[in-house]
Amino acid sequence: MLRCENLTQSYQSGTGMLTVLQDISFGVAPGEFVAIIGPSGSGKTTLLGLLAGLDRPAAGRVWLDGEELSGMDEDRRAALRGAKVGFVFQAYQLIPTLTALENVQVPLELRGDRDAGRARALLERVGLGDRTGHYPAQLSGGEQQRVALARAFCIKPRILFADEPTGNLDQRTGAGIIDLMTDLNQEAGTTLVLVTHDPELAGRARRILRLADGHLVSDTPS
Repeated sequence: MLRCENLTQSYQSGTGMLTVLQDISFGVAPGEFVAIIGPSGSGKTTLLGLLAGLDRPAAGRVWLDGEELSGMDEDRRAALRGAKVGFVFQAYQLIPTLTALENVQVPLELRGDRDAGRARALLERVGLGDRTGHYPAQLSGGEQQRVALARAFCIKPRILFADEPTGNLDQRTGAGIIDLMTDLNQEAGTTLVLVTHDPELAGRARRILRLADGHLVSDTPS
């Protein structure tokens, strides 16, 4: 489902170049649940962005569902993401002027699908069937993250990328989000790749990739 070879990323810093990732290679099978861990500054979020096609690497290549992202322009990468990729972020990234239902519908409407049935069903699935008309400011952090999960799964993505999905939540709420993500992963067969500092969440994955100083230092079963 996902493969990268010799990924390297660097940025201009002052008068020199700062290398954030160096020579990363691994693959992820369809339906697999992989956690990426490591200390702050190890390159986890940068790696996730490259795998999802949100950024271009300085060197190396990425294949997503058999298609090479590195050779695509931004329009083609955006079309691929819209068709096959879901995202969940630590900061939720809900649109504040839209209701929970409208936020979940956004990816569907970008496809020209205005049927609210699937969005309502997913909000029911994440326990928010009675909050469809509420705006993000009227929802708790855990509720907002559940809306973000419903939005991510509404297009039935082949792969879901999540960046610290429990980072802003208390332990109990975070545990509920972990349960939802793993349930949806298993029910839909969606490949799941996430970045986390949460040992409980990492422990639910089938594999753990550990980064340190921009290098992949271990790739082990959970």
